[in-house]
Amino acid sequence: MLDYHDALLPFVDRVNVMPGRKMYASRTILFHTQAGSLLPLAIELSLPGRKRVFTPGNDASSYWLWQLAKAHVSSNDAGFHQLVNHWLRSHAVVEPYVIATKRQLSSMHPLFTFLQPHFRYTPEINASARQLLVNADGVIENCFTPGPVSLEISSAAYSSLWRFDQESLPNDLIRRGMAVEDANEPHGIRLVLKDYPYASDGLLLWDAIKTWVNEYVSLYYKDAKSVQDDAELQAWWEEIRTVGHADKKGESWWPTITTPEDLKGVLTTIVWVVSGFHAAVNFGQYAYGGYVPNRPCITRRLIPEDGTDEYLQFLQDPEKFFMSMLPNVQQATTTMSVVDTLSSHAPDEEYLGERARTNWTNDPAARDAFKRFSRQMDVIERVIADRNRDPFLKNRAGAGVLPYEILRPSSGPGKTSRGVPNSVSI
Repeated sequence: MLDYHDALLPFVDRVNVMPGRKMYASRTILFHTQAGSLLPLAIELSLPGRKRVFTPGNDASSYWLWQLAKAHVSSNDAGFHQLVNHWLRSHAVVEPYVIATKRQLSSMHPLFTFLQPHFRYTPEINASARQLLVNADGVIENCFTPGPVSLEISSAAYSSLWRFDQESLPNDLIRRGMAVEDANEPHGIRLVLKDYPYASDGLLLWDAIKTWVNEYVSLYYKDAKSVQDDAELQAWWEEIRTVGHADKKGESWWPTITTPEDLKGVLTTIVWVVSGFHAAVNFGQYAYGGYVPNRPCITRRLIPEDGTDEYLQFLQDPEKFFMSMLPNVQQATTTMSVVDTLSSHAPDEEYLGERARTNWTNDPAARDAFKRFSRQMDVIERVIADRNRDPFLKNRAGAGVLPYEILRPSSGPGKTSRGVPNSVSI
């Protein structure tokens, strides 16, 4: 089930009184076929106090109503993607990590050395986003259905959904019902959907990051006392929890950092979020959503009810009605140009397994561990390439299916739909 009901329903009435934008809170039921693909079966669209359910249908009218319902689901998905999965979970919540690192860790501290490439350009890109994208009357408010309530949706999701301990890839998959714990599996979890490209490729990166973090931390922290006595480290984590995320400082789910294992877990989650997770939600945006009629960022009309004048208009020319519900030309072209830019890599990008500075550390053991991490990125490249050639993986191979390359670590500059940078830099 693709469920945006609870996240969006409190805002529906406020959106629907605005001219030129109309929204439902949606739930979509999908069937997992024997081939491994997902087949949409039913869409529930809710307004406060009432709901409608749509199915693919067997006649022309119900077919077109199904297209209108899918457009509303796509609009929900596009808005939630930008405001929650992209802006909130991979940009906004990362800022406290960056600021605390600059404030609390000296430039000679091993964690400062470790984290520096993973925070490259993040404050700058977030500042640009606040000026152009998520600002009042910015791109998101003008081109996505939630409009002026957009940042309230993001804030509400932070309040009700975001937890640091569930931002690790395995825990996030378990939270969303896409995996279950299984000690017999290599990653400690078993995927509910075997052919789930984001999860299966992401777990390759997660394990490589975890191994690199474990090796690095083990060089400098031999026991619990060495962690607890590191005043800079403790001040760093204290600021992240109680200042950077002050609204949630009293939550019991925050990890403590009292042992090397605690520190390894925290660092692995941070590196995953700023690299693999951000890459997954950002660099495929143009490939998957650049054609606006297929993934409308805004819906401008509700679905007409039988017996109304609007329903007669719909029956007379369903294609015209469908187009009138989609973004206008300005909204569509603006969205296309923005996701084109967001999906592009800079010429000076640094990817997982790369460091532009060859003298980033004087510790030969740390350099050797990083070389092993770099070689693992090469292995992952080949594994993902092989998966994309596997005809039995229907969600990444076949006619009209985009090969899933988003989590292939390397990339050239420009819009490539692949590449995992070290940091949130675009």
